[in-house]
Amino acid sequence: QVQLVESGGGLVQPGGSLRLSCAASGTIFTFSLYTMGWYRQAPGKQRELVAIIISGGTTNYADSVLGRFTISRDNAKKMVSLQMNSLKPEDTAVYYCYARRIDAYWGQGTQVTVSS
Repeated sequence: QVQLVESGGGLVQPGGSLRLSCAASGTIFTFSLYTMGWYRQAPGKQRELVAIIISGGTTNYADSVLGRFTISRDNAKKMVSLQMNSLKPEDTAVYYCYARRIDAYWGQGTQVTVSS
């Protein structure tokens, strides 16, 4: 089993920045082997991929956040982060941390609201 705990959400004005963090833990859990990522779900919409980072460090982003968001991982600390810059109102959503090697695991989510 893998447990994921997100932090760092909140209210920010358009054009602002936020940094989300996700701490991973669990028994028999080799963090460095897992694909880690962030998804988000806005009200009335399906959950969508924001960014992922595989065990080797390769990253992939949704077109809507490319150039504004950066995903990173710290294998020693078992953490994955999402730096979000130039935030837009349409980035408002609950953001979920994701981990997968064979089975997929999700965090409880953290709210990000972009509004003036």
